[in-house]
Amino acid sequence: MKIALIGYGKMGKMIEQIAIDRGHEIVSIIDIDNQQDFDSPEFASADVAIEFTAPQAAYGNYLKAWSKGVKVVSGSTGWMKEHGDEVRKACSEDGKTLFWASNFSIGVAIFSAVNRYLAKIMNQFPQYDVELEETHHVHKLDHPSGTAITLAEEIVENIDRKEAWKEDTTDKKYLRVDNIRRGEVPGIHTIRYDSDADLITITHDAHSRKGFALGAVLAAEYTKEHQGLLTISDMFKF
Repeated sequence: MKIALIGYGKMGKMIEQIAIDRGHEIVSIIDIDNQQDFDSPEFASADVAIEFTAPQAAYGNYLKAWSKGVKVVSGSTGWMKEHGDEVRKACSEDGKTLFWASNFSIGVAIFSAVNRYLAKIMNQFPQYDVELEETHHVHKLDHPSGTAITLAEEIVENIDRKEAWKEDTTDKKYLRVDNIRRGEVPGIHTIRYDSDADLITITHDAHSRKGFALGAVLAAEYTKEHQGLLTISDMFKF
């Protein structure tokens, strides 16, 4: 498969190595200093572009890739509120393809499935209050993390006593979501169900970005053969 990379930071470099190890060809690498390469024949030859950039750049990158007929896999977060409707329309009505996930880790996909199942159980036990905490490296710009938002939305969807999620709230009708930024932490997500009697905790703790990078390449392999707006739940049927 021919892959283009959009964004060439730590994640982009790791994706490049894993893709090559899996027998794929990197035909174009686009970063902030060579944006003109979106117009190159090498970029247009890609089956899929894997995009990991900043929230303010992601949607524009999708448009540039789509204009060249290139499908996109993206792990960029923070753009959905402003451009979500436009992306959904492009994928459902205009024939574009985007595989988007807040987190590509296989472990996080499993953790998310456990989160949904546990929330359905805990909906029957109102004595337990629930909160979510995410920890990431100091370079992460958005908060809470996209993964935390996804997990929070899953909890709210399954627990009737929570109307929505909010950061730094003491109002029990909201799911409290806290964020911590320290060191070079790849990502820790913890969900706690606390009662007077006991505490139930589930945690996903990433050791490195390798799991995210592998998942992105697996998503590219899946996206090559599929169309529309895709996500982890399409690739992994838990």
